[in-house]
Amino acid sequence: MPATVDALLPLSLLESVRGADTPEDTEAEYVHELRNKRLGLSDTVYAEIQRYTDDAKKNRRVGNEKALAIAKLIGRRPDAETVFRSAGRRLAGEMYDSISGTRRGLVRFLPAFIARPLALSGARRVARRYLNGSLSRIGGYIMLSVGESATANTAPRGIGCTFYEANLGELLRLLVDGGGAIEHVRCMDRDEGSCEWRAEWR
Repeated sequence: MPATVDALLPLSLLESVRGADTPEDTEAEYVHELRNKRLGLSDTVYAEIQRYTDDAKKNRRVGNEKALAIAKLIGRRPDAETVFRSAGRRLAGEMYDSISGTRRGLVRFLPAFIARPLALSGARRVARRYLNGSLSRIGGYIMLSVGESATANTAPRGIGCTFYEANLGELLRLLVDGGGAIEHVRCMDRDEGSCEWRAEWR
């Protein structure tokens, strides 16, 4: 069966492209001309954002190849890393919001020895749903493993993988005000079978 992803993943990529290409106030008078030059302002991107927004509202999943095609377009941009990181953080915010308010509140106010397992349980669930990834704790680290990345091999020097790196960092920041440094320990771009990231769990 072909791999699918939550519609919020390609939506986060498209919205970050639109955000990167939206003109500053000083450029507002040139919006019409900019629409013809900037991908994020194109009618095509607008229509795709609307479509994926509708899919997300209905909890639909879409083919991973669609997210991969968007990521490849981003990978050709000179600001690809900035856009990938922005998209990763954007999706992390949606993932965090999907965790129940009760759980988020308990994680904030309970002692760490109770709150951390609650936070990890919530993070595991959303990583599985939104990233097709698995989260595990190994000693003082959290490991995120993604077997079918939507952004691997889409930009030079593994830049596409910064989407997941930024996502993990932002999710941990939102959940537990931390996470520490993140290391990309395995990479599909390096023909290592899957992508894995290791984050400090303090």
